Amino acid sequence: MTAADTIRRRLESVERRIALAAQRAGRPPETVRLVTVSKGHPVETLRAAHACGLRSFGENRIEEALPKMAALADLEDIEWHLIGPLQGRKAHLVGTGFALLHAVDRWKIAQRLDSLAAEARRPQSVLLECNVSGEPSKAGWRLEVESAWETALDEFRRVTELGNLSLRGLMTMAPLGAEAGLPRETFGRLARLGRFLSSRLGCTLPELSMGMTDDFEVAIEEGATMVRIGRALFGERA
Repeated sequence: MTAADTIRRRLESVERRIALAAQRAGRPPETVRLVTVSKGHPVETLRAAHACGLRSFGENRIEEALPKMAALADLEDIEWHLIGPLQGRKAHLVGTGFALLHAVDRWKIAQRLDSLAAEARRPQSVLLECNVSGEPSKAGWRLEVESAWETALDEFRRVTELGNLSLRGLMTMAPLGAEAGLPRETFGRLARLGRFLSSRLGCTLPELSMGMTDDFEVAIEEGATMVRIGRALFGERA
């Protein structure tokens, strides 16, 4: 069995699970987008995945992403997402090659990306990473206490006013190895936060990037529009 055959078989299973989870949530499957997490996998594996119909690839580290983007530049319909947090000193590496940055996790980096997008004369689409689980190791705006959301409004409003960033929505991660029920609680809270911000800021935040291999079905049931899946497609990384 070739690498493409294995990926194709796994993809069919993942797509079936996405469709069933969307059905349980009363949503069409096409409202959920699959972002293939390609970190740690070689270019050859990504070519095989592309041959199976996968088009959106997500990398955690920009240093790993850029060589892959160059090596696969001949695939005109490929789309790149940066799904890991970005250090300020590396922000200049973003350039114009990413369709979406999932993990803008603080005001300072949003400002920096806005300035760089202005220099490039190309708006950059972003999601804001929000820590709604309260896990200390997670990046993002700490917003696990819903009664405190009002205090974050001014900073979020300033992000919406940055002229060169296109704010598309929010992103979060559930705690790894979380006890039963905690992922659903985390994802449900992010969905409520999205509705709260949309209402109070008068803007549309259509995207919720949440859910990975171990919990994407629960994320879909709670409103995810993007799920970030790697292991269920590629197996364990070497």
